Amino acid sequence: MGIEDYGGGQGPEPDVLVVTTNDVPGFRVERVIGEVFGLTVRSRHLGSQIGAGLKSMIGGELKGLTKTLVETRNQAMERLVEQARARGANGVLMFRFDVTEAAEVGTEVCAYGTAVVMVRE
Repeated sequence: MGIEDYGGGQGPEPDVLVVTTNDVPGFRVERVIGEVFGLTVRSRHLGSQIGAGLKSMIGGELKGLTKTLVETRNQAMERLVEQARARGANGVLMFRFDVTEAAEVGTEVCAYGTAVVMVRE
């Protein structure tokens, strides 16, 4: 697997800018829309569970699970951006991920932040 299989994030000029900071240099928040989130729950693949169990005995990265988590985070972020766009935002501030176990059958990934309308200063 190449590095592109392990990353995420936005392209160079997104229509909804997502940042982990409180503000964006060169922009002023004109209006706060409110919380937005993107949520997905993924069940565990039997093959990856068996592979992970075997790998945990000998050590090393669980590449299949890593790739699945990256895909899951990317899907949650895409859903967050869709919700922000639908509510009229062009930015999401204080972006975060929350990852939890979902009833011992899967993993819940929630991407969340504050949707805003920003203008260039």
